[in-house]
Amino acid sequence: MNKIIALVVAVVVLVLVASSAVFMVDPRHVAILSSSGGSTATLAGPGLHVKLPPPFQTATLIDTRIQAFDAPDADRYTTSDKTELLVNPVVRYRIGEPLKLFAATKGDAQTLSDRLAALTRDALGDAFSKVTLPEALGQQEAIANSARDALRQAAAALGIDVIDIELTRLDYPPELADTVYKRMSAVREQGAAEERAKGAAEAQQIKDDAERKQQGIVADAYGQAQAIKGEGDGKAAAIAAQAFGRDPDFYRFYQSMQAYRDSFKPGDVVVVDSSSDFFRFMRSPNGDASPAPAAPRKH
Repeated sequence: MNKIIALVVAVVVLVLVASSAVFMVDPRHVAILSSSGGSTATLAGPGLHVKLPPPFQTATLIDTRIQAFDAPDADRYTTSDKTELLVNPVVRYRIGEPLKLFAATKGDAQTLSDRLAALTRDALGDAFSKVTLPEALGQQEAIANSARDALRQAAAALGIDVIDIELTRLDYPPELADTVYKRMSAVREQGAAEERAKGAAEAQQIKDDAERKQQGIVADAYGQAQAIKGEGDGKAAAIAAQAFGRDPDFYRFYQSMQAYRDSFKPGDVVVVDSSSDFFRFMRSPNGDASPAPAAPRKH
């Protein structure tokens, strides 16, 4: 009976040892085989594997899929103009070198999270310290890309390939929100005032240019008009000289009629001396007759 019990115990022990010595790795993971003696760890890919039973050898599974690390609480970051912001980042990464990660963390998932969180804070802190508040609000993608590049270099020592960083939240701390909003409003008002002043200056410049062009056009037109007038006066003088040469008496008569027309307007009352030479053509068609004698007065 004792032999049967001993045999059963031996079989059970053998099964337990065998079950702990054989393990399966699925395609989503790799296994790190390590021994308590501190010998070099080895990598086991997907499939069925055999190892020494614990505590002689241990298999640690490492997930090789793309994973996301999301900090449970928002961290505070300070911009170059000394403004604090609350930021929640999400880091997407993949374990590219499991042996390097195992050497750094001994397969402890919490250690990995702590190391990755610290590296992320350093990368984001450096990225935000290089931009002002308006730039941080308007260039979130560029800031995330800058932090991703820095984190990618730092995480390479852990065997981690950083794929992307996304800023899911970017906000002001409650105690600073009102101050920041007032500052942003003042900045926007200042920008609007500068744009209005710039627009007014451009409008005045356009007006001044238009006035200069107008003055130039008017001056050119006046010069052309004077030239045309001078040309017309010259032709008129030539025609007058020609007319005078042909018939001096008619020319003098015509000129006198023109003078009468320019001197007397409808409704005017003019008191003049009728014997004046100016009215000679009113006394005679040829303008050389003596004034008619006054009629004798009757007594």
